[in-house]
Amino acid sequence: MADWMVWLAAAGVLIVLELFTGTFYLLMMALGLAFGALAAWLGATMPMQTIVAAVVGIVATGLLHRSRLGRPPRLDPARDKNVNMDIGQQLAVDTWHDGHARVMYRGALWDVELGPGAQPAAGDFRIVEVQGSRLIVANA
Repeated sequence: MADWMVWLAAAGVLIVLELFTGTFYLLMMALGLAFGALAAWLGATMPMQTIVAAVVGIVATGLLHRSRLGRPPRLDPARDKNVNMDIGQQLAVDTWHDGHARVMYRGALWDVELGPGAQPAAGDFRIVEVQGSRLIVANA
């Protein structure tokens, strides 16, 4: 089997393994192996093929890590809809007392506070954050 075929087979194995991990890092290493296959096809020696594969894989991995795909945004759990099902839900507040209120929400009494920029008027509000037993709300 020719050297370039071995490089491509190894790249294919990494691509299949990447399907199980869900990250792009193994794809970047597979890209490096593909460039190693290209170097072999162009007639480079085995040490040069290895250097090309390593350099391309490392550079591609570094570029991925610096991109926005490499660093997913970190959300505060108190504001993350995926962590707390109450975020984004609406509730009605009848009266406010210095930016605080007590309301019945999901069958229990909750302390409610106004979030930044919210106006203390009676009406519907949207939950933007949950801090312990306090709901932080914004105008709906």
